[in-house]
Amino acid sequence: MAFPDIRPRRLRRTPAIRRLVEETRLAPSELILPMFLKEGLTEPKPISSLPGVVQHTRESLRKAAAEAVAAGVGGLMLFGVPDNANKDETGSAGLDPDGILNVGLRDLRAELGDSTVIMSDLCLDEFTSHGHCGVLAGDGSVDNDATLKIYADMAVAQADAGAHMVGPSGMMDGQIGVIRRALDAAGHQDIAILAYSAKYAGAFYGPFREAVESTLQGDRRQYQQDPPNLREALREVDLDIAEGADIVMVKPALPYLDIIAAIRDRVTVPVAAYQVSGEYAMVEAAAANGWIDRERVILESLTSIKRAGAQITLTYWAVEAANLIRNR
Repeated sequence: MAFPDIRPRRLRRTPAIRRLVEETRLAPSELILPMFLKEGLTEPKPISSLPGVVQHTRESLRKAAAEAVAAGVGGLMLFGVPDNANKDETGSAGLDPDGILNVGLRDLRAELGDSTVIMSDLCLDEFTSHGHCGVLAGDGSVDNDATLKIYADMAVAQADAGAHMVGPSGMMDGQIGVIRRALDAAGHQDIAILAYSAKYAGAFYGPFREAVESTLQGDRRQYQQDPPNLREALREVDLDIAEGADIVMVKPALPYLDIIAAIRDRVTVPVAAYQVSGEYAMVEAAAANGWIDRERVILESLTSIKRAGAQITLTYWAVEAANLIRNR
């Protein structure tokens, strides 16, 4: 046989052959669409740093959610954006049954029923006047244990409003166990917990903070994870699973593919990743300047996240990616 004897290129020769041996395949049902519902809007409001993403009215939220489900997207993650006048030191609007997040959850459940997975962001940062993920102690630090009591009530309020799954994202110690016990005690044993187990205090969240009109004072490095640390993420995941997490998540995604892979190798529960606003915005900006092939980069980035080990991805491209996957 003429040199070379082994020719891997044979399996790359045509699109049909490449599809046949493809090792990682994206599916619309594995994508989750994050959505923002803004209190008091009369029409959708574009988010300047997230081209194509808007703050929704109640009406536009229902319409966009139905379109996402029709496209085959696997779930929706809802964030509530209250009027600044309704923010306070303890984030009380997040617990209010008539607050914007719980109203939105009821709207989605009434519109969609069980045809998709309705998820709720379980955190106080959108609702506090200081923008932190919990209540503050006298010295200005986030009071972990006082915050847990609020998270418990918030979880029950979101389950009452119709969430199939709650997403605790505040990175408080013990939050999963407290939330699980609160849900069970309220008769919500079937409500699942998507734990933001490895949420890093990185620099990729800027556009999201515009989307939720963040009032953050300072930073979140005292409770979110330090970007250089991997073993710390494994410890957090172990604790969350022991406390009752049904799914564990890494946030952000692309800068932390090694974390996703390490967690996938360690656990038997589903692993998710959040392709955050900064990841989205960088691609959109580069594409707007003609520097990259936008659609190919969208699919390549999502493929890399799945290849690393995430079977679920939260992405602002969920609907568009679902259509691209279906039409490949």
